[in-house]
Amino acid sequence: MPFNLLVDVQQLSGVLLAVISIVAAVAAALWISLVIWAYRDMRSRSRDSFAQLLAAMVVAVLNIPGLLVYLILRPQETLAEQYERALEEEALLQEIEEKKVCTGCSHPIKDDWMLCPYCHTKLKKACENCGQLLDLPWSICPYCERPQAERQTSSRRQATATISQFDQPPYPESAHDQTFNS
Repeated sequence: MPFNLLVDVQQLSGVLLAVISIVAAVAAALWISLVIWAYRDMRSRSRDSFAQLLAAMVVAVLNIPGLLVYLILRPQETLAEQYERALEEEALLQEIEEKKVCTGCSHPIKDDWMLCPYCHTKLKKACENCGQLLDLPWSICPYCERPQAERQTSSRRQATATISQFDQPPYPESAHDQTFNS
């Protein structure tokens, strides 16, 4: 009987040693894979080689608690996500910059409009020779090379004259007094 018990203890210790060896090998493989994963993950999130090594060392020294510390402190976005976000922002800014808006009312306008249909602000002028649309400050047509006459001063004078007509009453002052006094 004592001999059988001794054999059973030896067999049990051999099985126990095998189980402990397997668990230790799995734990070592998990530990090494966590260190490698932390290094690769940090490499995808930062270009700083010191930060990459520091993340791997924290996980290597502290193991599971080190992994938790790394997960809390790591940057939220990967470099690829940062690049995609930057491209999206740039595309949105280009869309905003490319949209033409009226300087008077900020409504969207088209390139071939001479006048804003919302607030009637003059947007372009036509060339006197070829009829192409020109920006208002241009004094020469880039299409036919013909100098443009200054119309702004005469149109300003006409606008001032029109405004001054509306400032005066439609009938003489004396007639106005006679109508209300009688």
